Amino acid sequence: MMRIKTPTKRRVKRELDKRAPKLVETGKKTLILHGTKTSSVLNTLLTEIYHLKKDDSVKYSRRNDNVRPFESGGETSLEFFSLKTDCSLFVYGSHSKKRPNNLVIGRTYDHHIYDLVELGVENFKSMGSFSYDKKLAPQIGSKPFFAFIGEGFESVEELKHLKEVLLDLFHGQVATNLNLAGLDRVYVCTALSSNKIFFTHCALRLKKSGTVVPRMELVEVGPSMDMVVRRHRLPDDSLRKEAMKTAPELKKKKEKNVVKDAIQGKLGKIYMPNQQAEFTDTKFVHKPKGAKREWREAKMMQAEVAANKHTGKKLKIDSE
Repeated sequence: MMRIKTPTKRRVKRELDKRAPKLVETGKKTLILHGTKTSSVLNTLLTEIYHLKKDDSVKYSRRNDNVRPFESGGETSLEFFSLKTDCSLFVYGSHSKKRPNNLVIGRTYDHHIYDLVELGVENFKSMGSFSYDKKLAPQIGSKPFFAFIGEGFESVEELKHLKEVLLDLFHGQVATNLNLAGLDRVYVCTALSSNKIFFTHCALRLKKSGTVVPRMELVEVGPSMDMVVRRHRLPDDSLRKEAMKTAPELKKKKEKNVVKDAIQGKLGKIYMPNQQAEFTDTKFVHKPKGAKREWREAKMMQAEVAANKHTGKKLKIDSE
């Protein structure tokens, strides 16, 4: 029987609290691994991915013979490393004659393999091969834009899956408010065919446009490459359903008689009762003294008018 040991040191407790499930999760960390054999292209690419995600990534430089993501027995070591480093994303590079410059990007749920995408890297250009003003270099920790060009990202299953994985990989920390000056880079993905995309990293240059919104220019800073989708594995429906669960505290309560429109925004219905019937049926409980005197005078006046009608006399009204 496995014995559960309760941590006694505060440092261990703080570390366990960081890894515990939260209502609003922080940014995902990425684990970068080398396979049994890698090429110079993959070594450079893995290093540059680590620099692009330096705050939220862990890189292992040793070769891992037991890690084989698409094989049943080769996932154990990968899940162990994911649990050890508390990483929910991983990038694994390997090189062989059958699959040269092979890059595997995957996600984990509860430190178990969730889904996988295997890519072939072609026409790779590193950051050092581009010449540009170093002042335009994107800063570490800045939020990137993502531009997906092509209908394949909406219609082809492989590219739709790759789009989700790339967004998760370079998403970074969750931010509610953005400063325009902090948006200094963009990742551009162009669908060249049903299984091939062109991926590049560009810096944003803000120029005067004569209006409040500046004009933006793209300066390619690298890395740049062609990605060919070789294999991909989607998660099971039961695992996807479990991973997509939302905590009851975060679920929004349904608003009655409210409809949201993309053009007009938030619309609501208001039900008003019949005001004429409401006011006629209302009985005033509080009767002020001035009103009582006026009512008495009005009743006396009506009584005199009725009496004069019988006698035929005209009522004399005093005017001040």
